[in-house]
Amino acid sequence: MTARPSRAAEGATDDPRADTDPIRIEPVRGRRQLDRFIDLPNRLYAGHRGYVAPLRFERRQALGRRTNPYFQHAVAEYWLAWRGARLVGRISAQVDDLYLARYGDATGHFGLFDAEDDPAVFAALSATAEAWLAARGMRRVRGPFNLSINEESGLLVSGFDTPAVMMMGYAPPYAGPRIEALGYAKAKDLIAYDYDVTREPVGARQLLGRMSGADGVRLRMLDMAHYRRDLGIILDIFNDAWSQNWGFVPFSEAEMVRIAREMRPLIRPEMVWIAELDGEPAGMIVCLPNLNEAIADLNGRLLPFGWAKLLWRLKVRRLRSARVVMMGLRQCHRDTPRGAATVLMLIESLRAAMVRLGFERAELSWVLENNRPMRRMIESIGGQPYKVYRLYEKVLG
Repeated sequence: MTARPSRAAEGATDDPRADTDPIRIEPVRGRRQLDRFIDLPNRLYAGHRGYVAPLRFERRQALGRRTNPYFQHAVAEYWLAWRGARLVGRISAQVDDLYLARYGDATGHFGLFDAEDDPAVFAALSATAEAWLAARGMRRVRGPFNLSINEESGLLVSGFDTPAVMMMGYAPPYAGPRIEALGYAKAKDLIAYDYDVTREPVGARQLLGRMSGADGVRLRMLDMAHYRRDLGIILDIFNDAWSQNWGFVPFSEAEMVRIAREMRPLIRPEMVWIAELDGEPAGMIVCLPNLNEAIADLNGRLLPFGWAKLLWRLKVRRLRSARVVMMGLRQCHRDTPRGAATVLMLIESLRAAMVRLGFERAELSWVLENNRPMRRMIESIGGQPYKVYRLYEKVLG
């Protein structure tokens, strides 16, 4: 049996022979290996301005087959790459039955692709994931998805030095070219917008005054006394609003329950709005404080004192940034003047609330590059595109 390297041996080494050692790919088995899988980016990207280590306990929950309801309709495998005693890369591969039932195109997914700047490591990891997918009948691979399109999506290809925002991944500048050199081509770009909420858009007050209470439009904040009910409404709107988007996969009921549970500690009702048209829920916007701003110095760990720091920062210290994680309007109201006005009202109601709460900036992400109506709307109120995440694909075989 092969001896496991010590944790100290997993980092960089001054031994000049290290880069000549053969690459060894191992599937992740057990908690210790999973922690290595989770922690690798912390070593690779430590000191990069755009990177913040995620909370390890959250990553364990997200990647655990027993804790993430994604695995009720999908299978996945994780691998680590080694050069001798040094951990040098990781990757995942996924087959999602919900996606296949919707599209029937024999497309599998890859994700969690992080490695040293070494073309051989990138090649060995991608070949392993591709072979696993091909053995399960997949004819094309697309990603990165960590693990699905409803979680972290895309590889950062622009905006490397911008601040880290929750649930939006980081990749170094070399990663995109390394993946493209393996035969992967762009499938779609996802745009992230920076929005200065302290700047009131021209005409915002007039719009709210004209539309509020008129034309059957009513906006209300999330009701924490009926939290599960309102989150159910929001996710139902999301599944309808995004149903025609490229690559869309609906949230399952179990995934909705998980989201409601995990979002609750971060929810501020003033930053979650539901729009009703003619008495029926029709649109929504959900904005969360940027958790990465609160955990930047915790290195992914909450013990021994991280819990106290995190709670103090979330409840007492002023956080300045946030992320709009969901926004949508039911399909039946799309391409209508009242629908467009409703989306603007949702954004403006959120913006005004964020100013009252002391926030300064929000990231609106992500938006498909070809979603021109939404992009024009965001840019009309002052949103600035500042990051691009790329989804790649490749034909197998």
